Amino acid sequence: MLRYVGLLLLVPLLDSLFLVFVATQIGAPLTILLVVLTALLGLLLVRAESRHTIRKIQRRLAAGELPTDELLDGAFLLVAGALTLTPGLVTDAIGILLLVPFTRAPVRWFVREKILVPYMDNKSGGFATGNVYIGGFPFGGEGGPNVGGQGPGPAGPSGGDAYDLDEDAYDIDFEDRDGDDRRGFD
Repeated sequence: MLRYVGLLLLVPLLDSLFLVFVATQIGAPLTILLVVLTALLGLLLVRAESRHTIRKIQRRLAAGELPTDELLDGAFLLVAGALTLTPGLVTDAIGILLLVPFTRAPVRWFVREKILVPYMDNKSGGFATGNVYIGGFPFGGEGGPNVGGQGPGPAGPSGGDAYDLDEDAYDIDFEDRDGDDRRGFD
């Protein structure tokens, strides 16, 4: 967590250093104009992309599908809007990269596959993503992970045979050989 806070504090430092560097190269008035123009460009792009993303969300919902990618895009557009409003050329560049669809797609993939899915698997025990053990002990038995070289394989996570049982398999006759009905309690 401390690493992320340090990274967040590093961005304004880089932004201010880059602004000073650009101001020494092209002058202070042009640097200010450049910062204002990138902020305006970012806001116009946020407006256009957010309308497009809302339409995509509505289409996916009308088709009965979950708009997961579109919701992530909406979150990225919120972050991009905040970054383009922040004065500075580095934050504006990061914001504009999040605004453009073909640069936003790899960021979306990375966040989904490397951050969200592992987090959801960790918190839900695999239920959120469907990565759930349905029989036996995971990784080969009671002795801990991968005892005896067994692990999840084609026959299932317990390494045993898999059987598909229908309703008739649960009709159990509780009569013993003498014909006594043993379903009731004595």
